Amino acid sequence: MIRRSFLAFAALLAAFPALAQQQGPAEPRPLTEAERQLITEINEHNSAIKTMVGRFLQIDTQGSRIEGTFFLERPGKILFRYNPPSSEQIVSVGRGFYVVDRKEQTQYAYPQDKVPLRQFLDSKIDLFKANIVAVAQSDDYFSVTLQDDTPAGIVRVALVFDTESKDLKQWTLTQPSGAELTFSLYDVDKDVEIPKSYFYIDPNFRAVSAPKEE
Repeated sequence: MIRRSFLAFAALLAAFPALAQQQGPAEPRPLTEAERQLITEINEHNSAIKTMVGRFLQIDTQGSRIEGTFFLERPGKILFRYNPPSSEQIVSVGRGFYVVDRKEQTQYAYPQDKVPLRQFLDSKIDLFKANIVAVAQSDDYFSVTLQDDTPAGIVRVALVFDTESKDLKQWTLTQPSGAELTFSLYDVDKDVEIPKSYFYIDPNFRAVSAPKEE
């Protein structure tokens, strides 16, 4: 299932190779009526899902793979907990994204309003309000690429949805340096109760600077 997802996404990238290589800003992409209808259905379907839990596989530009579990609660809350031996997790409580090291008891923050994925965490999802710079479609999947111009440079996220179910299956985050992180979701359960303690930033953890991109 995961292999099928990555192969499908590779096919989607082939539909807009120039954008995949481009690090500068891209112009907003005009949408066809069929594309607008599909995005409308994606907005409505995912807005109705208030919580999600499941597993994820992360692959970076160097091909390193790491797995973990995720918990999402709209609006604005998400937790990515990496499997051991990693002690890191990424958490948002609606005021920003934090990378937390539970072993070292450290944290560093990214502003939530500068992360393109934030549109998918709203209580009412409206991807039309985002800066859509590309769309692509295969037999099974539909991709929407969003772009933000941040103080550090251009950040993009390509959200990949199952065309039939409208579920989010995967996304790739492209950093200003061109480095990519791809997350593939699986074993997902929807509308389940998540303990409030999962979305928590320990105020006693030491704040550190985010590592510089290479």
